[in-house]
Amino acid sequence: MLEDGRGRCLRCHVLQARDLAPRDISGTSDPFARVFWGSQSLETSTIKKTRFPHWDEVLELREMPGAPSPLRVELWDWDMVGKNDFLGMVEFSPKTLQQKPPNGWFRLLPFPRAEDDSGGSLGALRLKVRLTEDRVLPSPCYQPLVELLMESVLGPAEEDTASPLALLEEVTLGDCRQDLATKLVKLFLGRGLAARFLDCLTRREVARTVDPNTLFRSNSLASKSMEQFMKLVGMPYLHEVLKPVISRVFEEKKYMELDPSKMDLGRTRRISFKGTPSEEQMRETSLGLLTGYLGPIVDAIMGSVGRCPPAMRLAFKQLHRRVEEHFPQPEHQDVKYLAISGFLFLRFFAPAILTPKLFDLWDQHADPQTSRSLLLLAKAVQSIGNLGQQLGQGKELWMAPLHPFLLQSISRVRDFLDGLVDVDGDEGAAVPARVLVPPSAIVREGYLLKRKEEPAGLATRFAFKKRYVWLSGETLSFSKSPEWQTRHSIPVSHIRAVERVDEGAFQLPHVMQVVTQDGAGALHTTYLQCKNVNELNQWLSALRKASAPNPDKLAACHPGAFRSARWTCCLQAERSAAGCSRTHSAVTLGDWSDPLDPDAEAQTVYRQLLLGRDQLRLKLLEDSNMDTTLEADTGACPEVLARQRAAAARLLEVLADLDRAHEEFQQQERGKAALGPLGP
Repeated sequence: MLEDGRGRCLRCHVLQARDLAPRDISGTSDPFARVFWGSQSLETSTIKKTRFPHWDEVLELREMPGAPSPLRVELWDWDMVGKNDFLGMVEFSPKTLQQKPPNGWFRLLPFPRAEDDSGGSLGALRLKVRLTEDRVLPSPCYQPLVELLMESVLGPAEEDTASPLALLEEVTLGDCRQDLATKLVKLFLGRGLAARFLDCLTRREVARTVDPNTLFRSNSLASKSMEQFMKLVGMPYLHEVLKPVISRVFEEKKYMELDPSKMDLGRTRRISFKGTPSEEQMRETSLGLLTGYLGPIVDAIMGSVGRCPPAMRLAFKQLHRRVEEHFPQPEHQDVKYLAISGFLFLRFFAPAILTPKLFDLWDQHADPQTSRSLLLLAKAVQSIGNLGQQLGQGKELWMAPLHPFLLQSISRVRDFLDGLVDVDGDEGAAVPARVLVPPSAIVREGYLLKRKEEPAGLATRFAFKKRYVWLSGETLSFSKSPEWQTRHSIPVSHIRAVERVDEGAFQLPHVMQVVTQDGAGALHTTYLQCKNVNELNQWLSALRKASAPNPDKLAACHPGAFRSARWTCCLQAERSAAGCSRTHSAVTLGDWSDPLDPDAEAQTVYRQLLLGRDQLRLKLLEDSNMDTTLEADTGACPEVLARQRAAAARLLEVLADLDRAHEEFQQQERGKAALGPLGP
């Protein structure tokens, strides 16, 4: 949980439920979970016709400042007609959330009031809740730390080993690197320096690698950063390449198996009227189905050079150059290809095929049969990415029938990778990272309910009208239907805020507002209602991406509406009154709502450095007479050790300043608490 001026944010991972009460005539239910924390609530997706739903969804809720609130999770059976049926609930006190975050199975309980209890056995729900508290300071407090990190990637290559970034990597434990890598990528992406950052880490990783077979195989900061970078900037590309075939796999539900020990000969239709198919017939049928899916996947990947984001192509070009410089020997000519394919195929395409829901390629987890099919496809893509180095080896010799197809595909990989890194110069590094949406591309479209600012006398229920909405990098357009010729458009460059609207504003859920500014400087608000919370998050994400480069973003706005001569949120009587809630001007990079928030990212780096502060002091500062020992241990020359000591001293000075800033902030908070609500 991050705590700042906007309040606290809690992450609730709703995993699954079991033994739920049957509420439908079919003897099953259509369950969904609704999570409440403070004044906020979110819902999971609805799983149809099951008493054992598997959601595996993470919901993040924000609470306004004040006393901590309990967490309540309710399960409901969705009904198309009539009211939804209550299935049960669990509730956790603030003390439980802070001292022992829930993680496990919990028996569902009825509503506290007997008349709300639906009776009978209510089953159980499995949850995992993580509640961590941190305090994010104002931006100027983090500026010295951010500048040190930026200097690390802008300096000459010979200073890589003595930069603050190198010291940060050195004191970061393996289990913390994933989170740190995500925060660093986002921090440098927001500054337009992601390519420099990745190149800096790549140089260090390659320089300390002796055996090319181990290059980028560990969970180093370089490996994790490149992996997170691809996920942050490459999701639309991934969807364009993989989604058509992944959708086919889910929709067609074909049974495929090559492993004799796992074959179920009764699961497929009879090949002939002579009886159950033989193992050989099953293998041939499965091979045909697998290649029928793999062929379009491989063709889509090999033909995707022009669709790969320029930032990714530039990062791969730098990686290609660094590896080729370090391993120029003829026997290592494939290392430069393996370095790129190891990331693109093994850490991007293959995981997305294996778990499509985690990459938003499908809205539910796969059933066991489909999951096995996806596993076989992912294994094949991994083999292609490995350039066939391990074909015919290991325990999976049953994959041999697929080898001719794999070898044919592997022969195309090198040409594909050569085209991928054939990008002009380094001009891509200068492109502002926040221009995340191509101007002419349609980012999102679909039906929404739209309401413009109306005179106070207009009845609210008639104000929302169904409109088809298009969002591109240039305009937000509306019309009565997709085929309607007349469109009304708002220039994306005029957008100053994109925010949620409180349900109480119109007595409607899933409403957002788009605040724009015209040429005369006047602000206008357009309200849009979505069908559900998932659609709301996706539209918020897309609109914030498209409007990311806009200047003069609003620092605050009203989460309510101006009705009956006052704002429903703060009760101010002036329509032009200043906003009462801070805006979320951060860019959302992924459909899982991953924002660029430089202050929160810098705070994470600060916390990581705190964990390694004693190590920095002990290793580089406490005893300057240890130079000889350090030189013998690390092979570093005295000049490098001196630069490392200077970098560590600067880092420790910045940490001390941040310590003081946090202490001052805490004192201010204690002072406000002592004054109470009646204080000035």
